[in-house]
Amino acid sequence: MEADVKKMRGRPRIFDQDEALGKAMQIFWNRGYEGASIAELTETLGINKPSLYSAFGNKEELFKKALSKYAAGPVSFVRDVVNEPTARKVAESFLLKAAEFLTEPSHPKGCMIVQAALSSGESADLVKDILINYRNSYENLLAERFEKARLAGDLPENAVAKDLAKYLAILHQGMSVQATSGATKEDLVKVVNIALNVWPK
Repeated sequence: MEADVKKMRGRPRIFDQDEALGKAMQIFWNRGYEGASIAELTETLGINKPSLYSAFGNKEELFKKALSKYAAGPVSFVRDVVNEPTARKVAESFLLKAAEFLTEPSHPKGCMIVQAALSSGESADLVKDILINYRNSYENLLAERFEKARLAGDLPENAVAKDLAKYLAILHQGMSVQATSGATKEDLVKVVNIALNVWPK
């Protein structure tokens, strides 16, 4: 019995891919794509370089997987806000939840997608394209919702759904940069209130 216990204690801990992916996500969120070195990734994940590549593919693939985890988890609210009953409530919910999320102390400040875009140079063109696709995806989601609102009479007939979606996207990206520079939730909410005051009636 004692020998069996010793044998169990001596077994290496099973590598948890999801846990490792969560740690990688935090690094990319903090440093951006190019700022995250393979050395830091392997050290934080507790594996060597060959094991990293075996588990996740190359650095680009690891980033893509981390980005998918981020989109499905921390920022899943972006897809939920379109279910609000009015276009104004969609905008309000999106911006207020963003203000809270971007300044939340339990994770890196700002948005991982924005941070990665700002920190990626010329050698990360593929990553840039991935990030652009993510941004376009949520802009298109908002634009579709606002077009439905316009057709239903919830927005003025001359409202341009794509422009409103772009307006919110630009606000969100600016709020993210401000949050990483130390802006508080209260600071961002003040900006949100100004934006909502000029929202189309």
